[in-house]
Amino acid sequence: MKMSWKGDTSLNNNNIKIMLETEPKEVDEQKMNDDPLTKAIGALGKWQIWICFVVFLVKFPVAWHQMSIIFLAPPMNFTCATIEPEDFDNVCYSNCTDYEYDHSVFKETIVSEWNLVCDRQWLKNLTQTIFMLGILVGNMMFGHLSDRYGRRLPFLAAVFLQLISGVTTAYSVNWYMFTTLRFLLAVATGGTMVTSFVLTMELIGAKYRDTVGIIYQIPFNLGHLTLPLFGYYLRDWSTFQLAISLPSVLFLSYYFLLPESPRWLLTAGRTEEAVKIMEVAAKRNGLPTENIAASTQKMGVEVSGKQDEHASVIALFRTPKLRARTIAICFNWFVCGLCFFGVSQYIGHVSGNIFTNVAISAAIQVPGTLVSIYANRLLGRKITLISSNCVTGLSCLLIIFVPQSGAGHLTLGCIGLWGMSISFATVYLYAGELFPTVVRNSGVGLSSTVARIGSMVAPFVATLAHTSAWLPPLAFGIVPLIGAALCIILPDTRGKKLPDTLEEGEA
Repeated sequence: MKMSWKGDTSLNNNNIKIMLETEPKEVDEQKMNDDPLTKAIGALGKWQIWICFVVFLVKFPVAWHQMSIIFLAPPMNFTCATIEPEDFDNVCYSNCTDYEYDHSVFKETIVSEWNLVCDRQWLKNLTQTIFMLGILVGNMMFGHLSDRYGRRLPFLAAVFLQLISGVTTAYSVNWYMFTTLRFLLAVATGGTMVTSFVLTMELIGAKYRDTVGIIYQIPFNLGHLTLPLFGYYLRDWSTFQLAISLPSVLFLSYYFLLPESPRWLLTAGRTEEAVKIMEVAAKRNGLPTENIAASTQKMGVEVSGKQDEHASVIALFRTPKLRARTIAICFNWFVCGLCFFGVSQYIGHVSGNIFTNVAISAAIQVPGTLVSIYANRLLGRKITLISSNCVTGLSCLLIIFVPQSGAGHLTLGCIGLWGMSISFATVYLYAGELFPTVVRNSGVGLSSTVARIGSMVAPFVATLAHTSAWLPPLAFGIVPLIGAALCIILPDTRGKKLPDTLEEGEA
């Protein structure tokens, strides 16, 4: 299957570059052109834009599956079927074995399907915990596989597993089958997240890498925004699950559409394959192809001669400098996982329609993501991450001193979430640029894993309010400030060539 880029000729490379160009003049343009691969295929052209568009579509099902528990297991009013009170009293009785549910909003959910209330309510929470564990496993497993076997095949495997597990989950006959299949679905989802991001970062030149890396988060926001539409029109959990899973059938075409990362091929010593892809890219971008073979052969020899053939995630802790940088960036991912999900739960959802509330909570993330584009280009990665962490940390600490029921409490909480939306977009970009090519997927996978640990801890921190009202905002305030302090030891990667080897990663 051969694909070509066609469209309005007025939307050419220069138009697109002007739309994305906000880089300050003081940035050294020569540093951006030091990357031989970028010289050969261009920093951003029709070929890269097409690949990014294809890859970005995967973020929609990532958002749907990650946030789907909202509509799979929403709160439902219930009553004991044997007592028959006048209304749904939500009271648990020790001798009750069957329950009736209020189906005025949802026809059927996993709560009503398998009676996940009262003494079985913990099973609903366990399902989501196991799902987040699956994301964690997927990040690590596919991160390792894609560093060993390339970006393309693990990505395709993750997409295929996501389709099969997602569809079969809709036909679960009990809680155990549902939770097991959801775990496999989460492993696949975690795999698509880490491999798709790294593949994108390796194709874009330094001049536009920050913008594209942050725009990568927008499809997730849009997927989150569209999820209430599925929930509104599909009130049965199995139909809803099937509807958010079937679109993944389209991604099977990626076997024909998606190339391997030429940057990875070069580090793996597969120079001839890299040359073929680079020639196609250069031709599509309107660049000369005559000297690509000769220059790439030389570059391949240099890179393969320098790289550690057995590099793994352990290599990131081999030297003091790499170890410190890895710990610092991983802790900042933990900050994002803990504070974004924790602050969201702590301030609670706005009372009202569940579909409207979910849309509003998703919309909060969009402005922060857009602001982070300009902040990262104008201020760099380090200052942007420090600033956004400080915004969240200080706003959460101020919550301690305002009335919990007042408007100030909600406003400060929203400011904290806004800061985290900037931080989350930034750490994705930062990690993709900080880790060397030979361990980039493993590094990003490790970072994302730490974020999942933070998101699993978040509910427990948020519920500390039952013990003391000031403990959650204190925790959500101090942790980001620690993350901001650790950023001091990180280099600013704005506008610099992606490191290929462990030695370059220490520069």
